[in-house]
Amino acid sequence: MNITKKDIDNLNAVLTVEIVKEDYAANVEKVLTDYRKKANIPGFRKGQIPMGMVKKQFGKAVLVEEVNKLLQDKLHTYLNEEKLDILGNPLPKNENQINWEAEAFSFEFDLGLTPAFEVDIQKKATTHYKVVADKEMLDNQVKTIRKQYGKLISKQVVAKGDEITGTFTSEEKGINKKTTFSLEDIKGKKQLDTLIGSKVGAVVTLKTKGFFADVHDNQKYLGVSHDDAHGLDIEVTLAIEEINTREMATLNQELFDKLFGEGIVTSEKELKEKIKEDAERQFMQQSDQKLLNDVVETLIENTKFDLPADFLKRWIQSTGERKMTKEEAVAEYERSEKGLRYQLIEGKLREKNESLQITFDELNAYAHDMIKAQMMQYGHTNPTNEEVQGIVARIMSNEEEVRRLSEQLNTQKLMQFFKENAKLKTKEVSYDQFIKEAYA
Repeated sequence: MNITKKDIDNLNAVLTVEIVKEDYAANVEKVLTDYRKKANIPGFRKGQIPMGMVKKQFGKAVLVEEVNKLLQDKLHTYLNEEKLDILGNPLPKNENQINWEAEAFSFEFDLGLTPAFEVDIQKKATTHYKVVADKEMLDNQVKTIRKQYGKLISKQVVAKGDEITGTFTSEEKGINKKTTFSLEDIKGKKQLDTLIGSKVGAVVTLKTKGFFADVHDNQKYLGVSHDDAHGLDIEVTLAIEEINTREMATLNQELFDKLFGEGIVTSEKELKEKIKEDAERQFMQQSDQKLLNDVVETLIENTKFDLPADFLKRWIQSTGERKMTKEEAVAEYERSEKGLRYQLIEGKLREKNESLQITFDELNAYAHDMIKAQMMQYGHTNPTNEEVQGIVARIMSNEEEVRRLSEQLNTQKLMQFFKENAKLKTKEVSYDQFIKEAYA
């Protein structure tokens, strides 16, 4: 057997595998001998079938199977030994031209080669948002807490800031929704003027255009679909059933203890510090995810290399459960090209940076910490190491769970790597500014 590689260009090559009779003859003879022992052919005793008849009936099929097994084995060995970095799998080039009546065979395969490139994570700066809980947010959070833990006082006439419980109806949109909303959710001045002064038992007509400050409240309070919530412009009637005002809770030790546990917070200042700490911890998760996405986009945009596009389109067309048309394969390649580019970039980073490698011990420790945190979250505040490790052992024996945990740990490692090594510019913003800038 002889295998040779001919480079077409930097991204494409043809592999030729020459197989002669001496490579496969012994295996074919062995399989046919086994067939002779086991085959049932009318007119012959089992094991006494003439070999000539066995070869005539099964010879070609056995030959094809054994040659293909030999071909795949040697092809795999060659790619590993030569350390060829390829994309996809070798594509047969001349399989329809093989003469199986011959004794020697020449198989050709197209290869798509991985491009050579370098990754420079310092080439272009990426914004890393530091989201802070500003005074306005903290004041609003304190106000929300005081309202949430305050008392509801029943009223007969609607006034500014009250809560209304009633039923919205509209024959046009099939609306019949009982709900409770606050006048603070209302944006429309005319609608607000209509409601203020209304009494329990009144039925008022309101226009939905510009009614709520957030159009998604049309979905929440009127019960329409998400699509209908946007641009909803109809009249609805509201039958007012209850009117309530909220008496704000007093900021005292009883409330602080109810919120955070006994003695942890003892003043409004400490309350705001606690809210700020908790909020900014959550903001950091959002900011980090945004940073990860942006660094990935920056790397894809600024790491230039060519791909063996024609090969990959043919490879996509020939793989999968359903054979694609040429047009479908082209469309799929265009959809997946960006992801493939990032896979290659991440692979290069992992190859050059040992800190991005995941060891079994790291994965086991990550699973251990995750399980322990989950157990504590559900009230098991002091699990033993044996309890945790027993659950971890079951998880680590599940291939799907191991893959999921590996992806999570990989993301965590990448995030830390980018924070420490990428070119970043930190920008301090409020949460509202972050949402406006990051997701505009």
